[in-house]
Amino acid sequence: MDSHLLSPYLGVLSSLQQPFPFPYSTTCPFRHPSTSTLAYPTPLRPLYSALSLVAHEVQRPISSDDPTSAPSLFPCTDQTCTVCHDRSSGFHYGVSSCEGCKGFFRRSIQKRLSYKCLRDRCCAITKLTRNRCQFCRLQKCLQMGMAKEAVRNDRIKKPHEDSQHQEPAPPLAISKVERLIQLVLTAHQDTFPSLQQLNKYTVKSNNELQNKLDLGLWDKFSNLATGCIVKIVEFAKRLRPGFTSLSIADQITLLKAACLDILILRMCTRYSSAEDTMTFSDGLTLNRQQLHNAGLSPLTEHVFAFAWQLLALQIDQTEAALLSSLCLVCGDRADLKEPEAVEKLQESLLEALRLYVSRNRPSQPHAFPKLLMKITELRAISAKGAERVITLNLELPISMPPLIKEMLEPPRSPDSSSSPSTVSGCSTVSPAHRWQHIQEGCNRGFHHTEYGISQ
Repeated sequence: MDSHLLSPYLGVLSSLQQPFPFPYSTTCPFRHPSTSTLAYPTPLRPLYSALSLVAHEVQRPISSDDPTSAPSLFPCTDQTCTVCHDRSSGFHYGVSSCEGCKGFFRRSIQKRLSYKCLRDRCCAITKLTRNRCQFCRLQKCLQMGMAKEAVRNDRIKKPHEDSQHQEPAPPLAISKVERLIQLVLTAHQDTFPSLQQLNKYTVKSNNELQNKLDLGLWDKFSNLATGCIVKIVEFAKRLRPGFTSLSIADQITLLKAACLDILILRMCTRYSSAEDTMTFSDGLTLNRQQLHNAGLSPLTEHVFAFAWQLLALQIDQTEAALLSSLCLVCGDRADLKEPEAVEKLQESLLEALRLYVSRNRPSQPHAFPKLLMKITELRAISAKGAERVITLNLELPISMPPLIKEMLEPPRSPDSSSSPSTVSGCSTVSPAHRWQHIQEGCNRGFHHTEYGISQ
């Protein structure tokens, strides 16, 4: 999906003036969240000229030896990206840059995103580290000469084009988008039964443990959470060929980063306002106090408040399915090997949600940006949830279910391949073996009734 498709909604999104109850973050939920202010940072003013503005989209020839390739009017003299030193694809927004930095700069300016550096604002930006600090990456884009004005005038024609008016690229074919919507909805329905399909039941909790951890409830909740993770992995695997066409390393990164987001979203879509309860996939229904005593004490109120907000939006199954897919497929996650491939899939999913909402909520022009805002709030809650689970892993007298450990294991640095994991106790393995390990854990879960799921 081209950026111009979302531009009308980005303006609406920034103008809603809806306060965020949680810190805004566009990166992995295990990192410290960044500021919620949708405004430009205050970098050094970039050096640019009228010539660079005209030349920002000129592509250099694929090969200088190819007689059929027309030479660029402004050929790239530096074969590397001036920002991250990856292979350059031409002049973009005034400088020689790769497709990744071009897309990052365009999104940052068009969406008016503000980032925060967690270090000292001088992070090294290379091909390997460019996704670790968005603040420093944007600063370097500007310092190298990328021009904001070129983004805001992104329809300037290339110098080698004739003067004939150029129409913007058309959106995805409607039939293709509709097929994508149906694919995501089917994957969601096959892995997440609705509240009406469940036979609800309750359990008694220990009344003597008011506002304290109930180990019995925790054991039940953690087993159910394991079952939810199994189904989330299955949901991702059913998004084919989209999600499964990504590299195995990126599939793992996305699943681990989004697992809690989707788990909490699914919990909240099964919220009953009349009873103030949430229902799990086996039908177990817990009230606010029971969830508090099951180990969710620091985030119980946040989860229930979020559930109320979803209730007010009256989201249906298709919207919940598309939101889940957008939680999963996010090009801004840390440590992605091929972020451009993830971003391409993300844009298709965004267009699918936009089209569906515009058709089903024609009288609600703000519905689409409001739904996107929920992903932001969801990340803040899941960050609290990740911290809570890690704390429980250290404090509980019983062991944490292995699949929860695996999914919440923090990413390893390249120089720690020989050291054991501090969370799961497993040595570092290759992405292929890790993916196999996760799937084997999920497959074992299908045969245990304690997970409260069935295949």
